[in-house]
Amino acid sequence: MIRSEETRRTASAVLRILVVAAGYYGAGQIGLLRKVTVHGATVTPLWPSTGIALGCLLYLGIGVWPGITLGALLNIITLSDTVSLSDYGIMMSSTVAPLCSYLMLRRFGFRMELDRLRDGVVLVFLGALAGMLISATVGTVLFVLDDKLPAAHFWPVWAAWWSGDAMGVLVVTPLMLVMRKARLPRADDRWLEATALAVVSVVVSLVATRSELSMIYLVFPLLIWAALRFQLAGSAPCALLVSVLAIIAGGQAVGPFAGHTVLQVMLNLAVLNGSVALTALLLAAIVTEKMDIRRRIEQACVELADVVDHLAPGRSATAWPSRYKERRDGL
Repeated sequence: MIRSEETRRTASAVLRILVVAAGYYGAGQIGLLRKVTVHGATVTPLWPSTGIALGCLLYLGIGVWPGITLGALLNIITLSDTVSLSDYGIMMSSTVAPLCSYLMLRRFGFRMELDRLRDGVVLVFLGALAGMLISATVGTVLFVLDDKLPAAHFWPVWAAWWSGDAMGVLVVTPLMLVMRKARLPRADDRWLEATALAVVSVVVSLVATRSELSMIYLVFPLLIWAALRFQLAGSAPCALLVSVLAIIAGGQAVGPFAGHTVLQVMLNLAVLNGSVALTALLLAAIVTEKMDIRRRIEQACVELADVVDHLAPGRSATAWPSRYKERRDGL
């Protein structure tokens, strides 16, 4: 019986590792659909595998790290016929970066509900911007040492690598955290508004990323609407949609990206995707935190009214919560 239980645990652990490897590899292949070459190095404006890796670590724990390593190795094999020593170093740095991000998030009390501004700030600055410095720095240094990249081109490649890895965390990880709370829709859900948001998101994002009239800032009112009304469940998919359409437009050199060099397009995409992700994530966290505070205040008012009613049963204290609710709804 003990041996059977150990076998089940081992099989479950192996299965989780394989699922993580498949997710990392699949996300990497999607990212490589829009790969660009910067001074001979292959980079992507958004590397979704880093977001998958950090999300899996948050969901399943640190024990699934071999799946990240295996997925990174498979992606490297698809890019080159032979695997060199520097490729193994890149594979390990691709594992260490999300691991460090995960450990930093845990150290600072990150909650996967993303219901506090603090959680959003920690995910942005530690999980994405700080943690991904490791993979970008190690990878670019190894390229230089392996004579795959001239030292004079170190910083452009490093910046493109780092921004792609960081954007993967900022865009994909919040979406995975939203999926954790996914549920079947109820009849009283705001279907009309949600449908309108989805349709408007597609139309506005297409216009903003393909118009030559510099209308890219149209996406920000859209993100504000999604965050205010639907919190992270609305803003995270909108941010992903905007980022994907912007990357496609940048790769085709249309709209606001027309007439720019590859480096200029990468820089514009990094700034746009970073601004979109920051707006969607932090605003949704602020709104969620404020709503939670409001609910706790309302609950405290109801409990206080019950105490007053218990201490002075002859008074109509129980009517106070309804009067409070009427006043609150009128604000």
